[in-house]
Amino acid sequence: MNQRESGKMIFVLHSHLPYVRHPDYEEFMEERWLFEAITETYIPLIKMFKNLEAKEIDFKLIMSFSPTLIEMLNSIDLQEKYIRYLKKIIELAEKEYERTKDEEIIKHKMANYYLNNFRDILYIFEKEYNKNILMAFKEYEEKGYLELITTSATHAVLPIYSEYPEIIKYQIKYGLETFKNTFGHYPKGFWLPEMGYYEGLDEKLKEFGIEYFFVEKHGLIYGNPYPIYDVYYPVMTNSNVFVFGRDKENNMDVFDVETGYLTDPRYREFYRDIGFDREYEYIKDYIDKSGVRCNTGIKYYKITGKDKELYDKLLYDIDEAYVAVKEDSKDFIQKRINQIKKLKEKYDNITPILTYAFDTEFFGHWWYEGVMFLEKLIEYVYYNDEISLTTPEEVINEIEEVQVLQPSKSSWGINGYFEEWINGNNDWIYPAIHEMIEIFESKKDNENKDILNMMLKEIMLTQSSDWAFIISSGTTVEYAVNRIKTHVKRFFELNAMLNSGKSDKNKLKYYMWMDKIFENIDFSTFCD
Repeated sequence: MNQRESGKMIFVLHSHLPYVRHPDYEEFMEERWLFEAITETYIPLIKMFKNLEAKEIDFKLIMSFSPTLIEMLNSIDLQEKYIRYLKKIIELAEKEYERTKDEEIIKHKMANYYLNNFRDILYIFEKEYNKNILMAFKEYEEKGYLELITTSATHAVLPIYSEYPEIIKYQIKYGLETFKNTFGHYPKGFWLPEMGYYEGLDEKLKEFGIEYFFVEKHGLIYGNPYPIYDVYYPVMTNSNVFVFGRDKENNMDVFDVETGYLTDPRYREFYRDIGFDREYEYIKDYIDKSGVRCNTGIKYYKITGKDKELYDKLLYDIDEAYVAVKEDSKDFIQKRINQIKKLKEKYDNITPILTYAFDTEFFGHWWYEGVMFLEKLIEYVYYNDEISLTTPEEVINEIEEVQVLQPSKSSWGINGYFEEWINGNNDWIYPAIHEMIEIFESKKDNENKDILNMMLKEIMLTQSSDWAFIISSGTTVEYAVNRIKTHVKRFFELNAMLNSGKSDKNKLKYYMWMDKIFENIDFSTFCD
């Protein structure tokens, strides 16, 4: 291909779900979060990799997998549950295929599409990757298409716990260990949960061999000193860790809820699903066992217009949406080329680096056509002379001079800091977590290793950023509150065992089965 020296893009996809494994139930509503992400995002991405490889189109993406997601995708019982879930959805799609023969032509066309798509997904999951799709991502990393990284063990927002440096180390260490157990190596980069950074975190990452991480734009421009190249070139901290700044404004071209590409009226409407549309007797076997209606993944309507009520949407046609995908991905690349030309005029001594970072689940799950958008975007980049995709590792290897800069405290949350994770609705979480940490640190001379390891797991599971966020956003609040209270309760029951010197082996065994995560954990790692 042609030489592409004008500018480069780094595309980072951060894949994360909280630990929602419930082995004590045959089905559990929140486990659908994982199943929907596999169906609508992770396997469509794998299909995209295969398509691009078949077309001999080179591409480079950064993908971060959180340890909680890795643990769930590795879980044999969740793998079996997913197959049961998907087979039920296929059964529903088969019924829809027959039923829609007497309905609108476009609806029948989409029913046929869904049926074939679900069957493909089952084949890829069960036959091609033997139920563990992480092996697909490992395969494409080994082929040179992906650079895989990870994050903290339970996706804790690390700046919130900066006064407890040991728990920060546990979060980093067991994030990295979980990643290595699956992918066979330690990652060079680290995804900061919610892009949460505080001064000094770079030193801790350096202790674990991390070479780079990402921060939101204001984490750099409010840093010290001011970044010479804004966010368009990496910097290095005093601890010799590289930092890439995310340009939020450009990312908004994609996901802004008012003007982003995902608002195109031709795209699929997320909230109109047959789980809510079809009559109860027909759909009851395919929604939650409690009878609560939920998404099935079969959706027949398009956005149509932001002013349209759900009941007033028009029928969705994937071919029409694909036309929009081609237009939007081409527009995105043209804007980046124009931007790079301006940046080259301003910074004529560097090759500008544009960093894009998203939640992976945004593509495919929240924005159904998102994976198609990515695929077309990659194709346009490949056949363009002025822009190319790269990775942090490639950039670092080519850098001859770098500015040393201390980033400032920041996150990618609303208003740039931590109010989504600490506010009047969820701040009751933190005194309990702080007490748990302090009790744990005071007990590390105890010889009951199994109990202390389990106590550490309960702390980390309570720290998941998701629970505080869910409470803050007002969705599935009851589940998040229950999860926090459950982990806190288990922790104090374990502590009572330590205090009494009487271990309840059955209870401990039950907790180890329920929270079967980080099985190689060793609390004594950081004991003095």
